[in-house]
Amino acid sequence: MAQFMDVHHNMKGITADQLREAHNADLAIEKDERVHFERAWADPESGIVYCLSEAPSAEAVQRIHERAGHKADEVHPVPLSI
Repeated sequence: MAQFMDVHHNMKGITADQLREAHNADLAIEKDERVHFERAWADPESGIVYCLSEAPSAEAVQRIHERAGHKADEVHPVPLSI
């Protein structure tokens, strides 16, 4: 499985509870696409949210986000990490 970092824009003012809710919505259906969302980060001031996942493809990540109601603006492969 590959890792992916996706980015959501326009989420200005997001709260910790809203971030947790969105992450939990992904977790509830992630197995349908063999995706696992590992972690999410947010900057309420800029409205940017980042999600790290393991998945078979960027398209699988996007399908889960779309179904959960928060389509990603960008999905990037993460081929190297330390």
